[in-house]
Amino acid sequence: MVHCFKFSYEGNTRYFIWDIESGSLHSVDCFAYLCALNRYGNISDKEKAEFDKIPVSEKKEIEEEFEILESQGVLNCPVSENILPTKSGGEIKALCLHICHDCNMRCAYCFAKDGTYNTPKDYMTFEVGKAAIDFLIEKSGKRKHLEADYFGGEPLLNFDTVKKITEYAKEKCKNAGKEINFTLTTNCLNLNEENARYLNNEMENVILSIDGRKEVHNRVRKTANGKDAFDLILNNAINFRKIRGNKKYYVRGTFTALNTDFTEDVKFLSDVGFDQISMEPVVLDENNALAIKKDDLPKILKEYEKLAQEYIERRKGEKWFNFFHFMIDLKGGPCLKKRLTGCGAGSEYIAVTPTGEIYPCHQFAGDKDFYMGNVLTKQFNTDIQKKFANITVLCKETCKNCFAKYYCSGGCSANAYHFNKDLYKPYETACEMMKKRLELSLAIYAIENNL
Repeated sequence: MVHCFKFSYEGNTRYFIWDIESGSLHSVDCFAYLCALNRYGNISDKEKAEFDKIPVSEKKEIEEEFEILESQGVLNCPVSENILPTKSGGEIKALCLHICHDCNMRCAYCFAKDGTYNTPKDYMTFEVGKAAIDFLIEKSGKRKHLEADYFGGEPLLNFDTVKKITEYAKEKCKNAGKEINFTLTTNCLNLNEENARYLNNEMENVILSIDGRKEVHNRVRKTANGKDAFDLILNNAINFRKIRGNKKYYVRGTFTALNTDFTEDVKFLSDVGFDQISMEPVVLDENNALAIKKDDLPKILKEYEKLAQEYIERRKGEKWFNFFHFMIDLKGGPCLKKRLTGCGAGSEYIAVTPTGEIYPCHQFAGDKDFYMGNVLTKQFNTDIQKKFANITVLCKETCKNCFAKYYCSGGCSANAYHFNKDLYKPYETACEMMKKRLELSLAIYAIENNL
């Protein structure tokens, strides 16, 4: 399958042909682009009229080049009959530890209901955390490298337990001949110097939640007592960035219907010194005033184009940064299994609540239809695990002919279920944004690598 697209940069239009199956990207001129549309894609009436103007001799030459590339397996490459991933052997490699169901912020778009997940406020004990780590090691089979994410709520509200679990896990994994890496997500409100030093020493990755400009952040992210805290949060995050050096971290923002000009928020975060940035679209019911609706998509897709142009320029100089959704590796990248199955939620990755309950991921927490067991009792529903293991992009009808399928892996299962009550039917609004981001990522890759 072939996908043709274009991108405007520095007053010029760049044309691309992308072979989905081989992953080959071809930077071409306008004539080759039109010929590819005519040969492989859905050419519009306007484009057909332009195609008809191309001299016959040039069309013939281009078609001959297409045939050569096809024979080399880098254009219009057929779908392999042997790309289904090996089914899960039941091994688990990663945990999301809900270290507390409580939060000191009241973000207007929070899917977790003020960090409580519709449960009474609760804090994971060391005993539950210890049982979760033991469960992970037991279920990890021959895997040597394990992962655990501290999540909430706000993990720093239960920081003593974070420290105890981390110490226990590293020692237990060492004795078991394994390694474990930790990630922690924080709203930065309690990210003082002492906490920052600990996270820098013990965490493989740290995610800092900031939505960008002060007015944007304060509009939707208040403290539990209703106050603005942007200045404190930003100062704490900047201080952590200084401590962090070259170790992994990123600032994660959320944009809503109120700031579809999110390029300005990314620029702000870049300007204050962050060089690893993510800006995620909010996922809410369309009746919510903050929700991104289908009518918002045209301006959001244009905004991504604007961000891409800014991104290329900044990466040429001192304000270089990575934007999570524009990072792509055409020479390596994720393995085939990862491309087909995505994050591994419910299969290789599970979430554990403060009471020890197990769910496919944090977004399913509390939904009894997806209750998988409890680490305290070691009860575990492998039927649900097998069900999630067999959810691949290739068994989703709307994904089979999508050019982005190997980079979104069929999208988020939780979003699919919450919006469509169907794990196999992706959330369409997210699909459209993903497709645009992939096109832009490929264009950026081509420009930066002089293709």
